[in-house]
Amino acid sequence: MSTVPIEELHAVRDLALKAVSEANADGELEEVSRTYLGKKGQIRKHMRVLGQLSPEERPAFGKAVNDVSTEVEDALETRRKELHAIRRAAALTDPHFDPTLPGTRPASGTVHPLTLVDWRLDEIFRSMGFYVLDYPEIDTEYFNFEALNVPADHPARDMQDTFWINDEHLLRTHTSAGQVRAMKEFKPPFKAIFPGRVFRYEATDASHDHTFHQVEGLYVDREVSVANLIASMKTLLSEIFGREVEIRLRPGYFPFVEPGFELDISCLVCGGGGCSVCKQSGWVELLPCGLVHPNVLRAGGLDPTAWQGWAFGLGLSRLVMMRYQIDDIRHLLSGDIRFLRQFEGTGLE
Repeated sequence: MSTVPIEELHAVRDLALKAVSEANADGELEEVSRTYLGKKGQIRKHMRVLGQLSPEERPAFGKAVNDVSTEVEDALETRRKELHAIRRAAALTDPHFDPTLPGTRPASGTVHPLTLVDWRLDEIFRSMGFYVLDYPEIDTEYFNFEALNVPADHPARDMQDTFWINDEHLLRTHTSAGQVRAMKEFKPPFKAIFPGRVFRYEATDASHDHTFHQVEGLYVDREVSVANLIASMKTLLSEIFGREVEIRLRPGYFPFVEPGFELDISCLVCGGGGCSVCKQSGWVELLPCGLVHPNVLRAGGLDPTAWQGWAFGLGLSRLVMMRYQIDDIRHLLSGDIRFLRQFEGTGLE
């Protein structure tokens, strides 16, 4: 094997092992690794010699190159561990280092306040016998408008208020779009809520955003009343806030309910004194509600002379603002980690 450069290979190995033993930092070890084990390293270049050897010589020399590579890699790993141990021992003997002090707590994720309140709402409504349903954010003009008794000339259909995708599809402007779907899906009597995101093409301010969250509620039965609706809303709000909340009911017009109402709660951010959230009125519009319009029941395949219902559209984003006294709705979807970290460890008891 006089033609095989085995002695040269061993000489390179010895130089590599010497360089490893003399290295005193991880960076120096990385340099040794590149010099000898890299693609253009001193050891790897011996693999190119294989093509010049006879078929009988190649296996033995190839094995020798691999053995040298493994030996140098093992030496590098051993030296890394030695240097780590040296650094650790030096740190422990440093008079300025106290190993008994608690370490720095790693950063952890937090549950978004919208999710916290949504979970609690699900729990409350399930305890009241409601289904919790999920319907599309991209819906048709039929379910979002026509089936809800919204005529073609209604202002809500205007391009200034709705994000249209094409002539038929749009980003739903309210979770009410799920009402007729639910009527077609479930045989009455039934109670259901459908929480989710909704989208409005409008200017943003402290109490309005183009994307926000709602919870639609629907109850269909033989005999339902406004009194039952009010009682359910009072139960919900007292459970969410852990105390009685002052509310007021005033007339409101919504094509899909008759009669329709606006349910407001006393602003919990300013205590009713007036702020940007309540527009200095002391009251926050929380949810439109009312008895389901007969035309909507018909669209759902129900006979309005046999079945009645009530519905509400709870502003989940505004409810979260009241629950945590947040003064600007835009914080909720800002993605600002400084804002979200305030809710670390927060729960709804």
